[in-house]
Amino acid sequence: MPPRPGTLPPGAVPPVQRTPQADPTVAMRPGADAPTQRVSAAMGASTAGSASAANDAPTTRVAGGPPAGGPPTVPPGGGSGGGAGGGKGGGKSNRWRTIRRIGYVVVAAGILVPILTFMLAYIVQDVPRPGELQTNQAATIFNSDGEGVITKVIPPEGNRSEVELDAIPVHVRNAVLAAEDRDFYSNPGFSVTGFARAARDNVLGRDSAGGGSTITQQYVKVAVVGSERTLTRKLKELVLSTKMANQWAKDDILAAYLNTIYFGRGAYGIAAASNAYFGKPVGELTVEEGAVLASSIQLPSLLDPEQNPEGAEARWNYVLDGMVAAGTLDAAERAGMKYPAYVPIAELDNGDQSSGPEGLIKNQVLAELSREGIDENLLNTAGLQITTTIDAQAQQSAVEAAQSNLEGEPEELRTAVVSVDPRSGAIRAYYGGESGVGYDFAQSGLQTGSSFKVFGLAANLDQGVPLSKTYDSGPLTVNGIKIGNVEGESCGQCTIAEALKRSLNTSFYRMMLEMDNGPQAIADMAHKLGIAKELPGIGETLTEPGGIGPNYGIVLGQYQSRVLDMASAYATLAASGRHHEPYFVQKVVTSDGEVLLDRGTPAGEQVVDAAVADNTTSAMTPIAAYSNGHALAGGRPSAAKTGTAQLGDTGSNKDAWMVGYTPSLATAVWVGTEEGLPLENSWGGMIYGSGIPSDIWKDTMDGALEGTEVESFPKPEPIAGVSGVPAWTATTTAPATREETTTSRVVPSLPEVPEITTQNVEIFPGVTIPVPGVAPQTTTQNAPTRPGPGGQQDESGDTGGGTGGGTGGGGTGDDSDEGGSPPQNRIPGLESPAIPGAQGGGFQGAQGGSPQGAFEYAPAG
Repeated sequence: MPPRPGTLPPGAVPPVQRTPQADPTVAMRPGADAPTQRVSAAMGASTAGSASAANDAPTTRVAGGPPAGGPPTVPPGGGSGGGAGGGKGGGKSNRWRTIRRIGYVVVAAGILVPILTFMLAYIVQDVPRPGELQTNQAATIFNSDGEGVITKVIPPEGNRSEVELDAIPVHVRNAVLAAEDRDFYSNPGFSVTGFARAARDNVLGRDSAGGGSTITQQYVKVAVVGSERTLTRKLKELVLSTKMANQWAKDDILAAYLNTIYFGRGAYGIAAASNAYFGKPVGELTVEEGAVLASSIQLPSLLDPEQNPEGAEARWNYVLDGMVAAGTLDAAERAGMKYPAYVPIAELDNGDQSSGPEGLIKNQVLAELSREGIDENLLNTAGLQITTTIDAQAQQSAVEAAQSNLEGEPEELRTAVVSVDPRSGAIRAYYGGESGVGYDFAQSGLQTGSSFKVFGLAANLDQGVPLSKTYDSGPLTVNGIKIGNVEGESCGQCTIAEALKRSLNTSFYRMMLEMDNGPQAIADMAHKLGIAKELPGIGETLTEPGGIGPNYGIVLGQYQSRVLDMASAYATLAASGRHHEPYFVQKVVTSDGEVLLDRGTPAGEQVVDAAVADNTTSAMTPIAAYSNGHALAGGRPSAAKTGTAQLGDTGSNKDAWMVGYTPSLATAVWVGTEEGLPLENSWGGMIYGSGIPSDIWKDTMDGALEGTEVESFPKPEPIAGVSGVPAWTATTTAPATREETTTSRVVPSLPEVPEITTQNVEIFPGVTIPVPGVAPQTTTQNAPTRPGPGGQQDESGDTGGGTGGGTGGGGTGDDSDEGGSPPQNRIPGLESPAIPGAQGGGFQGAQGGSPQGAFEYAPAG
């Protein structure tokens, strides 16, 4: 008889009882209420029991053996069998079930938490009314030491004058809607697509994150959340925009917006903007004027019609076209509209006291901050501490030099002075004029004259031609235009370094003609060194209209450049060809200590080979002393170049320059007039670069560098085997050239005219040269002559300094001592209106240096 269920057969070993082990899946298995017990292996073969007994009693297993009794009952719903295999299947299913449950919780939290946050923010946060906003934190502009105050930017007190919506003309309101929110009266207060786009861009870290804001969102941003580009800020903006849209009438929102938003020119609100731009109450604004104000909202610091006329007018057209599309402006009326006149910035009174030269520094600082993304709204509300690059000692020297050297001179004379640190691009001194609300001459396009020859020399060196290369300095004719030097100045056949010192037009013209694509190569070199490629109101620089490339007159300074750019380009030469973009702002910190900008030390970019820059510097080192004794104090080495531009064909000058540098400071000085009048000093003499401009340059440099280390320029690496300025004398080149030139000027075919030759002077035994001034005086006779080696002389005898077709404000050329006879180097009849303000004329100038007739040698480099 089989044993009873639950009993052991005779002779069987009792099972070993072990502490029950909790099965982690037991609680999940239906019917598995009793713990599983294991017994020893000795009972392996004798423990087979009935299935019913196994189901009714606790399962007992032999250690290491098969399960006792029959297989377990399959749970309802199916299973995968008993034993070990069934345990594994159940475990997987339960783990996935747990993961799903966790996922449900996360999703629920992801939905509920934002909803709860939204509700909490909706309840707690209020949207302030326009009158509750504060904007009266002044920004302070410091010197480079962070202590000396240059000026302050004071938000206009009381400039936000609230007006009722009914007081704002309907056409002005429609213009604003066309500019900023064309669906204002139908949207829920926020833009879903705009918010999604901003969220995406923030997640991706794009600089363009933001945008797509409705008028309601813009008001919330200005009034509460600020302009930080973060997802949190955008979420908060969304909450408050929704609350505002639900609680405020649309007309109330529009009124708050128009009384709050920033329009530029220090004007907060439509009433202040109407006065700042047009000097009239808001109720008197025309459709055209209202569109101007509406168009400025998007970028108030960058779309001012005076600062950016093209951009402002393009946005203005967009606004008017939007009004037509919305049906609020008749298309025929729109077609006849023209951009309205506006109040000049110089006539604005924004409540600050920057009325002197420091006002022009402030303007440049504000413009630079705007380019860096620090707009005027932040400027007027964050209490910014702005540390500039302006060095107090250098700035004082520049201002005093400008004021003292113009004292007693004709009152129409103006000057501009800019000093740049070659090692960083930091602007150390800036004087654009005496009035802080007047015209800034340091930013004006001005004809550079012979100061531009330096770029021609650098381009020639860049093509592998050394400073020892010699060129004929006699007159030449190109395309029927006579080119000569002032008062017949000449060096015979001399090195290009000597020609630079004497500023000889003819040598540099021949040099350019021998270069590969000379005019364009010179323009490219100037641009690489730091001359701007475009100027406001002028367009592309160093080229003829239409971008067809430069005229031959470029080597003589035919085109316009800014004083700032000339200082920057010369600074690149001082830094051995490494260019640093000039800048005013070093660091910006808010009143609560947040650093918005910190430039550190800019690395710059190597734009030309050091050998090219250093050899150019070597050729320029004698010029300051040669130009009427303007060597720097204490024997400090410098490299410089003068320049003078002629006023049309009047024989007078209109622009005079001195630009030069040491290894630590580059300074450009311009002297001229606002009206383009002839330059004359207090006793009626003509002004050249070697005169007042050089006086200002020397005083500025001496004052700025006083107490600093005297530095030397690096020795240039050789170009074509020549390093620096070679020793030059007239013994090897002058006689042959002069003999040929002398022969070419004999006119035997006209007996009524006596034979004319140059007068040679013996300077060494067997060595003669023409006395400068004698030969050109003979060629001005009204008699026909045969072609010489340099070209053909015209019947007038006038010598020109360039070839026709060029643009510019007058002649250019070399610089002369003041008091000499008026030069006659011009291009007769040359006219070109291509550049605004330009006047027809040729290229003339004057040589800054020794009295005419003196003969000097360039020192060895």
